Amino acid sequence: KKMSTTSYLAERHGIKHNTSMYLPYYIPFLAWIRQYRWVHLRGDLVAALTMASFYLPMALSYAANLAHVPPINGLYSFAFNPLLYAIFGSCPQMVVGPEAAGSLLVGSVVRSSVDNGKSGEDDDVMHARVAGVVTGMAGAVILMAGIARLGFLDSVLSRPFLRGFISAIGFVIVVDQLIPEMGLAVLAEQEGISHGSSIDKLGFLFRNAGDAHGITCIVAGVSFLIIMVFREGKKHLQPRYPGVAYIPDRFVVVVLSAVLTWKLRWDKLDLEILGEVKSTGGSLFPFRWPFQTSHMHHVREAMGTSFLVALLGFFESSVAAKSLGGGEQGEDGIQGIQLSANRELVALGVANLAGSCFGALPAFGGYGRSKVNANTGGKTPMSSIFLSIFTVLCIAFLLPAFHYLPKAVLSSMITVVAWSLIEEAPHDIAFFIRIRGYTELGLMIIIFAATIFYSLTLGMAIGVGLSLLSVIKHSTRPRIQILGRIPGTNRFENAEDDPGKLEFIEGCLIVKIPEPLTFANTGDLKNRLRRLELYGTSKAHPALPRVRAEEHNKNIIFDIHGVTGLDGSGTQVLEEIVRGYRHRGVTVFFSRGPAKDSPIYELFERSGIMDIAGGPSHFVQDTEDALRLTEQEEPPNGYVNYGRDEGGG
Repeated sequence: KKMSTTSYLAERHGIKHNTSMYLPYYIPFLAWIRQYRWVHLRGDLVAALTMASFYLPMALSYAANLAHVPPINGLYSFAFNPLLYAIFGSCPQMVVGPEAAGSLLVGSVVRSSVDNGKSGEDDDVMHARVAGVVTGMAGAVILMAGIARLGFLDSVLSRPFLRGFISAIGFVIVVDQLIPEMGLAVLAEQEGISHGSSIDKLGFLFRNAGDAHGITCIVAGVSFLIIMVFREGKKHLQPRYPGVAYIPDRFVVVVLSAVLTWKLRWDKLDLEILGEVKSTGGSLFPFRWPFQTSHMHHVREAMGTSFLVALLGFFESSVAAKSLGGGEQGEDGIQGIQLSANRELVALGVANLAGSCFGALPAFGGYGRSKVNANTGGKTPMSSIFLSIFTVLCIAFLLPAFHYLPKAVLSSMITVVAWSLIEEAPHDIAFFIRIRGYTELGLMIIIFAATIFYSLTLGMAIGVGLSLLSVIKHSTRPRIQILGRIPGTNRFENAEDDPGKLEFIEGCLIVKIPEPLTFANTGDLKNRLRRLELYGTSKAHPALPRVRAEEHNKNIIFDIHGVTGLDGSGTQVLEEIVRGYRHRGVTVFFSRGPAKDSPIYELFERSGIMDIAGGPSHFVQDTEDALRLTEQEEPPNGYVNYGRDEGGG
């Protein structure tokens, strides 16, 4: 039995190779808990308290205003997910929790369920179950992707799609929150605008601006201004005064607004308050398995949305994890935990599957939240565990304190988050204009327009579809090059870059294949090669008559140094190409080919390519060797164009 590389290295260096060696890698908790010291405790506790004061009110906002589920379900996302991520995650300082985009997508499924008559407008129990189904499916998708080692999936969504879609989500959120901020939620419900597009809602707001509720507008506006002033102030002051990061501005706004509403009885003036925050089940943490047979119609409805929640969540988590880095954080940090996209998928999948059993919102890593953790002293995943503990304590003992919290304050907090989603768009737009990336700019505009004029679902479908088409287009296009020699040297360069500075060898066509050959990129390989024969470039339109004489193609030299992979389809196409050249009397050489006994070399032998080309002597070390052999070869007996055409692909 052949020994694996890992086994060989372990044996060579005297390392015990058994299951226990792998456990700390796949369960990072076992690696970092051994390094935990008392010196970490203060920083982790302070960071967890700071995050709790910032983000627990935000979780209530996401649940009540975006996801349209009971507020307590937002807290469940901080009760379970950070704890499980601390055990399985590979980024020590990253903190997971609900995000605006994911919560809004959950809300779209809840709204769809109401529109289709599968749940009532005020059926909190069913709404919580729908949220659990969406979260569970997103968790299952991510977990399966991690097990299948699909960590590269964060590269599938293009930057223009993400920027266009996230900016559109920010715009949708701002418009959605303006309705409760102006005290028009009841009127919007009566007119059926709550389920309309953003443009419909804007029209509604302009028509009914005169009916706005005064005290609601004032509370929302003042809350928004206070949070924005603190936000911008922290941004400018933090480089000089790091301590400003500890100021819990959102917590202060929440406490002050709740106390003032209670003392001044603003609720008697028709200011909407959160009211009783309670569980939808018989206990504080009701367990409901999301994938029950009775929930199958919700599963079918939520399939596409859950997939996008998973992709967006993993993308944001990936950005945050790469920015924060793994376990190499200096002397006082956790050492030796390597960042792994596949383990991140598993950790996020397990966390969301567990959260879904309690109806939690989807929770992923957020860069802003994780930076707050790092800047306020969090050095290890223990800060996430403390955050989960504080959330459980809050659910157990502090829910009555949220009774008088104005809904307008929650809306204003969400509007601040939505503003942060939009504010990066102008920079990206200016960048694409500067580099003349009009294709990317057009994609952003299409997705943005589809989302705000129609729905999140259409914007999502168009964005994912166009991103996948872009990936397929790039992966299926052969990148072959015609080479020319730099005068006075033995170096060869791509002749299409600057053909005037290169010399071409009479009677020879030198073609470089700089990539693995697979079923994906060999479909058009014959046509591309034909264009090189006819025009000396693959960029010419096939309608152009032949401009390159047949005599220049008596010898074909393939530089295959870049062919590091070859599958069955690619081998078959290459065999057909070589056979076609030999039938036409063209001599074929391969330079800088694979080493003997390598898998690719064996494919050349088994497929017959080597024999058809002329045997091992036609596989040479470099292009110069092939050129010398072309001078020794006898001229072919007549060049026969079996295709009898001059057209390319």
